[in-house]
Amino acid sequence: MVGVTRKIIAEATGVKSMSKMPPLIEFFGPEVLQVVDQSPSPRFLGTHLHPDNIPASFYAKKTKMLVVFRNPKDTLVSYYHFSNNSNNPVLPSGQSWESFYTNFLSGDVPWGSYFDHALAWEKKMDDPNVMIVTYEELKKDLSEGIRQISKFFGYSLTEAQVQQISEGSTFSAMKEGSVNSHGGMGNVIFRKGEVGDWKNHFTPEQSKEMDEVFNKRLAGTRLGAKLNYQLYCQ
Repeated sequence: MVGVTRKIIAEATGVKSMSKMPPLIEFFGPEVLQVVDQSPSPRFLGTHLHPDNIPASFYAKKTKMLVVFRNPKDTLVSYYHFSNNSNNPVLPSGQSWESFYTNFLSGDVPWGSYFDHALAWEKKMDDPNVMIVTYEELKKDLSEGIRQISKFFGYSLTEAQVQQISEGSTFSAMKEGSVNSHGGMGNVIFRKGEVGDWKNHFTPEQSKEMDEVFNKRLAGTRLGAKLNYQLYCQ
């Protein structure tokens, strides 16, 4: 999603970001704040923060927030592999699948519970400055996702621009160019990109347990419906 958004901004404004990754606001230090403050608009930032922990100024200034969710089973698998392979000191590494699964389900992982995040963003779905998309929607029809995201940010792209961005933003295309876009992290970030890879990891008991948690926490919510859990996780 980072690559897609960067391409949309570049096509719409002519401003190309020199950064391989957008600064994550949870890791901001004085030097990063200075760079951000001096950067021309539009400023492109990223975060994994719970919406209640995002700086109040973002809401006061009506900052546009694009929120990407992935179904919880594939999210767990992706998070597991990223934690064990990224060599990021913030993330736990060397955990067994069973241990990571248990911690994820209880919310005992960096940035907290997936389900708490989902319920918090659910409350903001009527905010015109918040747009929630799912990884699965983008995989199914990336071009339409690009059109909707561009409109959300107030950009008007030609159909040729939409198709150009779409062709350069498929998982295979971004994985192929990941050395240039993400350096040594390329192979870690772009692992498989498949929907349903959870089936290669979950035991039947684990799958059933997460089904029960989803039904208890998110079933019946608008975001729960948007995640299309029955299609992608059962």
